[in-house]
Amino acid sequence: MSHTQNNLSLLTDLYQLTMSYGYWKKGRAEEEAVFHLFFRKNPFGGAYAIAAGLETVVDLLENFRFEEEDLDYLRSLKGNNGDPLFEEDFLTYLKEMEFSCEIMALPEGSLCFPHEPILRVKGPIIQCQILETPLLNIINFQTLIATKASRICYAAEGDRVLEFGLRRAQGIDGGLSASRAAYIGGVHASSNVLAGKNYGIPCKGTHAHSWVMSFDSEEDSFEAYADAMPNNCVFLVDTYDTIEGVKKAIEAGKRLRDRGFEMNGIRLDSGDLAQLSIESRKLLDEAGFEKASIVASNDLDEYRISELKAKGAKIDVWGVGTRLVTAYDQAALGGVYKLAALKKADGSWDYKIKLSEQIIKVSNPGMMRIKRLYEGGKVKGDVLYNEEWGWETRAFTSLEGERIEMEGLERDEILVKVFENGKRLYVLPDIHASRSNALNQLAQLPEELKLLKPEKKYAVGLSDDLAKLKQKLIDRAKKQG
Repeated sequence: MSHTQNNLSLLTDLYQLTMSYGYWKKGRAEEEAVFHLFFRKNPFGGAYAIAAGLETVVDLLENFRFEEEDLDYLRSLKGNNGDPLFEEDFLTYLKEMEFSCEIMALPEGSLCFPHEPILRVKGPIIQCQILETPLLNIINFQTLIATKASRICYAAEGDRVLEFGLRRAQGIDGGLSASRAAYIGGVHASSNVLAGKNYGIPCKGTHAHSWVMSFDSEEDSFEAYADAMPNNCVFLVDTYDTIEGVKKAIEAGKRLRDRGFEMNGIRLDSGDLAQLSIESRKLLDEAGFEKASIVASNDLDEYRISELKAKGAKIDVWGVGTRLVTAYDQAALGGVYKLAALKKADGSWDYKIKLSEQIIKVSNPGMMRIKRLYEGGKVKGDVLYNEEWGWETRAFTSLEGERIEMEGLERDEILVKVFENGKRLYVLPDIHASRSNALNQLAQLPEELKLLKPEKKYAVGLSDDLAKLKQKLIDRAKKQG
């Protein structure tokens, strides 16, 4: 299902277009380049992230073009002397430009780790440059939310998790993207009806406090809802007195049962959720509603869910909103997009590196591919290597300094080719398959790396020859600078 639904060629920062204009002016627009999109630190203090957003990227790229109205807007931009910012021949070039890049990517739902490419973009430098901003916009947010959802589902220990943060999301697209990414990350359903329609996500929801308040009594509100939707009854019981609300929900449930239907459960939205859920469970069971679920909401996240679990809460379903769709405790993934190689006139590659006084910000050169290593059905580490040189590594040193021998380890190539010469090769799995991929990959992650605050880090490193190239480029740049 289309996400962008239209051409978003101007969804970029102006400096991408000013640089592109500069490349064109210097006759370098078609110079072949390689860029990598990656992040430097795992989000939320965890040990992994879940890649998401590729389907949205594919939709963006298949609709990528500059239409006349886009060019009219660019034509209207002026420099500080009042003259047009871009000359007409450049706008004609943009109008005639067709997307022709090669894209390598991690499939959605894949485990991903710092410094390894989620996307690798190879093609004319002008196209690579213009695409930087929208690619980061899509991958940064959806990967962040998918990871947050995964952590919340881990804390829920197999209980159902519902996402219903649309009213608190960062705008319309933020709400849709968050619902999509949260489902890939592991949640079971969403309250977001448009996301359900667009992406095929299961949709769940019943009633709010306003429903109860609109009737003369709580009993009347429950009875009316049961009459209206006898096959969808989860009664919100905390509008007035929670325990009294549970008792009234039980009476409504009995009348519902007499009509041949079953009450799905009750929802707690305030108060001491642990104690209230324990008392509610006892009342429900004593009344013969052992299968009725207790749904809890109210500013939940992975930490609050873990805390409630530790207190013995009898909660079956967790409704998570604000703290999921806004990635409450981390504003952004921090993904970056760095030039790694340029093709020279003779056809050879000139590898590039960005230096920094912060080691974590020194980029990796080459046309990176990733081998994932497995031992005993669990992931062991990821090795980044240069595609041009092929794969010959027998051991590698992780970025944390750990030397890992690869003899006897299973290995898998994890980047897939999505586009070649601008044509899509990759068949996108549906969202349910991407969600299953995330769950299956998490099952392969050692337990100590799933913890909310892990002490260990996953091993990611460069092949020995790529590590030597990186050091050579660092030494050369320091000598020149």
